[in-house]
Amino acid sequence: RCSFFRSPKGFPKLKNDTFLRAARGEETEHTPVWCMRQAGRYLPEFREVRAGQDFFDTCRSPKLCCELTLQPLRRFPLDAAIIFSDILVVPQALGMEVVMVPGKGPTFTEPLKEVEDLLKLRQKVDVTAELGYVFQAITLTRHSLEGRVPLIGFSGAPWTLMSYMIEGGGSTTMSKAKSWLYRHPEASHQLLRLLADVITDYLVGQVAAGAQALQLFESHAGHLGPEQFQDFALPYIRDIAQAVKSKLKEEALPLVPMIIFAKDAHYALHDLAHSGYEVVGLDWTIRPQEARAQTGKDVTLQGNLDPCALYAPKEKIGELVKKMLEGFGTQRYIANLGHGLYPDMNPEHVGAFVEAVHTHSRHINKH
Repeated sequence: RCSFFRSPKGFPKLKNDTFLRAARGEETEHTPVWCMRQAGRYLPEFREVRAGQDFFDTCRSPKLCCELTLQPLRRFPLDAAIIFSDILVVPQALGMEVVMVPGKGPTFTEPLKEVEDLLKLRQKVDVTAELGYVFQAITLTRHSLEGRVPLIGFSGAPWTLMSYMIEGGGSTTMSKAKSWLYRHPEASHQLLRLLADVITDYLVGQVAAGAQALQLFESHAGHLGPEQFQDFALPYIRDIAQAVKSKLKEEALPLVPMIIFAKDAHYALHDLAHSGYEVVGLDWTIRPQEARAQTGKDVTLQGNLDPCALYAPKEKIGELVKKMLEGFGTQRYIANLGHGLYPDMNPEHVGAFVEAVHTHSRHINKH
């Protein structure tokens, strides 16, 4: 169970730093592995804890977030934990209301429709006041992990958050949000800048609370073409890395490795590799060798097994993992899926994936 220590300092000593070493480009005995959405509905114990609870109430409970973060680690020898939270807590901190509608997903009660709506947003956000519950969850979880594995903090990236704030929820085309980029470029930049500033403070706060690595999710990158990505996504992705690092230095906080995951943005891999992040996350639609060729030797790659591969029989999962490891190489590499786990997945197949990464990477390293 999760026990809370008053002082955020004095964290337990880290026993397994494989993930952090790989992120920094140091040599590892095996390839580290974790899964996006590893704390999720595919676990019966997760569904049990969440039953009858409002989703965002759960996000605001440090105790529940801690419990949900630890669940997958009780089952699988994962090499990292990722704090249970949601990217949409940032728009909430800006004053927008988001509710989780069963069967529909996250829904904004009043999405941004006109440029004037930007005035309704908080222009200065005190992240400790608005998002302190995430920081408490991180501190609590870091202690409760007892040094087993590192804890990853995260945020959505500006474009992805902007698209939700305008669309009012999920969308297959993002046409409302993209129309802003074409019709209101200045207002779009104003909103993206506001988001980037809040995200920077939020990520720095997560490190102060105990996060040992950070991932930025540009989940909707694939809705942009190369030019719009260049104008409206990449500059803010770069700024966040730079600003977070300089603030961590200023506040004498640890310089933690940062991961950028821009889903479906193959056209930008070279730029992402030079955007100030130690790790570039990949979705399943790119070949390992191609990704390595475009990103060069100075960043670690993370990914990228098709999540649906986990529906295959366990032996097949092992074969696919071996092929993936041969494609990426076992060093400067963190194994993951190319997106999050789906709710109907069999936990045993997740276990088979984790085990295959460890077994095959150790074997390859020996020979």
